[in-house]
Amino acid sequence: MIRRAGEHALLVETGGLEVSHRLDALLRASRPARVAEIVPGPETVLVVAPGADRPALESLLSRLLEAARAPALRPVPPGAKVTIPVVYDGADLGDVAALSGLSPEEVVERHTGRELVAGWLGFAPGFAYLTGLDPSLYVPRLTTPRTSVPAGAVAIAGPYSAIYPSASPGGWRLLGRSPVTVWDTGADPPALLAPGTRVRFEAVAGP
Repeated sequence: MIRRAGEHALLVETGGLEVSHRLDALLRASRPARVAEIVPGPETVLVVAPGADRPALESLLSRLLEAARAPALRPVPPGAKVTIPVVYDGADLGDVAALSGLSPEEVVERHTGRELVAGWLGFAPGFAYLTGLDPSLYVPRLTTPRTSVPAGAVAIAGPYSAIYPSASPGGWRLLGRSPVTVWDTGADPPALLAPGTRVRFEAVAGP
């Protein structure tokens, strides 16, 4: 289903993250006229197109959505691969170990042992929700969020992991810290972890 979202946007309901990624890739490849921004989500894709011919754009989105739902014909293009070094000395590492029934060393092994995928960006500019986390690491958010989490903090909450792109309040469980900048307004694109990017965490020694 395609819904109007405000004055200049259309919201495409995809029903799943894989379809969102396929539709995002198809839109970026076709570059429809007037489309200024494409924002994939777990079950939607927001298409911002000021001044676009709405009926024509809706028709195009319907066709692309149909193509995106045919995985045999439209596989998800492999995203870029990024390795993120992490010093695993986070304030919540011990609590995550206790909640998951693992040792801190096992938490690190399981966090680094899988390739994750950036599902979508949200919460703050450059904040990528990384999917594919080991289920043994599914832990709840903090009951009371911190008033400030530093940029570069590597965290988990529920089925997701993330790297805080800038200092901000946050309730995710902190596993460690990374020197990698994931949001740089001077870069093109500014977000290092675009949707579809494959991410592997790597444990490193800290100062």
